[in-house]
Amino acid sequence: MPHDRKTTAEAEGSARRRRRVVVIGGGFAGLACAGKLGNAEVECVVIDRRNHNLFQPLLYQVATAALSPADIAEPIRKTLAGYKNIEMIMAEVVGIDTAKRRVLLADGADVRYDQLVIATGSEYNYFGHDEWQALAPGLKTIHEAREIRHRLLLAFEKAERAGSPAEKQALLTSIIIGGGPTGVEMAGAISELGRFMISRDFRNLQPDHLRVLLVEAGPRILAAFPEHLSAYAARYLEKVGVEVRTGSRVVDITKDGANIGGAFISAGSIVWGAGVKASPAHRWLGLSGTAGNRIPVDDHLRVQGFEDVYALGDTAALIGTDGKPLPALAQVAKQQGIYLGRQLRKEPVIRGPGFVFRNRGNTAVIGRNAAVFDFGRWTLKGRLAWLLWAIVHVYLLINFEKRLLVSIQWIWRYLTRQRGARIIDESAGQTAARAPEVSPAMQAGKI
Repeated sequence: MPHDRKTTAEAEGSARRRRRVVVIGGGFAGLACAGKLGNAEVECVVIDRRNHNLFQPLLYQVATAALSPADIAEPIRKTLAGYKNIEMIMAEVVGIDTAKRRVLLADGADVRYDQLVIATGSEYNYFGHDEWQALAPGLKTIHEAREIRHRLLLAFEKAERAGSPAEKQALLTSIIIGGGPTGVEMAGAISELGRFMISRDFRNLQPDHLRVLLVEAGPRILAAFPEHLSAYAARYLEKVGVEVRTGSRVVDITKDGANIGGAFISAGSIVWGAGVKASPAHRWLGLSGTAGNRIPVDDHLRVQGFEDVYALGDTAALIGTDGKPLPALAQVAKQQGIYLGRQLRKEPVIRGPGFVFRNRGNTAVIGRNAAVFDFGRWTLKGRLAWLLWAIVHVYLLINFEKRLLVSIQWIWRYLTRQRGARIIDESAGQTAARAPEVSPAMQAGKI
């Protein structure tokens, strides 16, 4: 019996001495890294302020009632349940003590690390107008997607009872700010949703009451894509009733609408997609950060100036082979997480070949049977690109259950045009600005 107790104590002491890798963030990069550390001879701790991971590329479909939040999200504990060496902590990180190798939490606790991985993602950049966030939510969280859906659907209900065409159009006007993939996807989806609901479900609304406005400050939408794909996207959006305004800047946003280029446009809902910046994780390390708050890293993804701290995904600023920083894309984050997880699984200090990004193509869906794909040397657009977009996004979902559920719903929606997540949550607008009431400006159709 004493021998057994000694052996147990030795085993417990050995387990306590295992190298500990702490991953801050349960997104694409963080989970990919943790997954590669699964069941290795290291102790891994994943810290996230939310209990779920989220497939952000499909969040716009939650906002436009095509999918439910549960279709694209899963508890982090469930994702990592098969790995006995991984612990998940739901907490908010407020700092890092690099001297003592401690991650500081909002509740006053701290977590020891031997190697630290920062994968805290990004947030929308309101370019000095943070007060606009409550009025024009972006698409980074389930809460924001539900808030947008709440405002969209509530605006239709109010428009059904409105007394004049000008009042109806003001409520049925949606402004999407930013002509990147998120803005383009939202504009196409809102137009499709609105025209379907007007033709099928509402008795006092007409299709010409609906107005969807996509605003881009630059000379063209989808600026990261080749110009001919950008032109194709603009033509398609205009065909389905979206007004595309390029070279237009937002001057101000209020609860009733937005001032665009000096002209005020009343709107029932406003969506922000005009740019992102990395989370403020650089401050935890006492760094100023590069443009967009990203943390400079070397080709091993190690934060410059720190031997045991790494950064991934949208948080990291890594120069690619073309001399430009790698874009804030899901495929970049996932590849970096896989690379770093494999390296840290082997040894505490990475000495092998550095990370090399392999571009699998950049894509954006525009609407029904329409998408664009940029593979670098060749491009694709139209129905075939749309099918490829759907296949890729289903494949990238977290598990088979989600892939099956989303596939079935997409097929049903394609055949029937029905959207099954059109539920107005009466509590959704209580923590942010509500969909606007019918104001005098709306009644006058002020534009």
